[in-house]
Amino acid sequence: STQSTGNIAYVESHDQALVGDKSIAFWLMDKEMYTNMSVLSDLTPRVERGIALHKILRLLTFGLGGEGILTFMGNEFGHPEWLDFPREGNGESYHYCRRQYNLADDELLRYKFLERFDKAILSTERKYKWLDQGNGYIFLAHESDKVIVFERGDLCFAVNLHWESFTGYRTQVKTPGKYKVVLNSDSEQFGGLDRIDLNTEYFSYTEDGK
Repeated sequence: STQSTGNIAYVESHDQALVGDKSIAFWLMDKEMYTNMSVLSDLTPRVERGIALHKILRLLTFGLGGEGILTFMGNEFGHPEWLDFPREGNGESYHYCRRQYNLADDELLRYKFLERFDKAILSTERKYKWLDQGNGYIFLAHESDKVIVFERGDLCFAVNLHWESFTGYRTQVKTPGKYKVVLNSDSEQFGGLDRIDLNTEYFSYTEDGK
């Protein structure tokens, strides 16, 4: 018998973080990573949106990408800078030949939220093991709403990429019954705005309302 080869997905590889390019976090938040990543500073729209999208990108990749996920060192907490090894072109400098893990350990910096969410995704997958349950099935990919809904394993992933929130949003599901939130990227502990009530239960129904 033949065994199928699994796929490894990633948001950011080492090539993208090498000199000449930007890390994903820096593409999203740019120079404000140097001025507004402190919890003591204003949460600007760019940083708020950048943190939100960084979490969603990782969740989408983890949910739909394949049977495993690769995290390039530092991507789990949104490392701001590129990686550059000592070479003739930079005067044999070691300045960017580093990963600043201290950023995620600093309680006064917002990097901690991204690292917490990364740990939460891993913890959720260990519990529900969707990576071992075949491909995900996309029920909804709404262009104007910027909403993606898919199921994988026993979980339904509802992802809102829009800058606006929705209430009473309806979508198709595979399994009828009662649903509850097991992971919310908008939780305050992940640097979100806590717009979702984790105690809410969601019930499926048929087109005739039953």
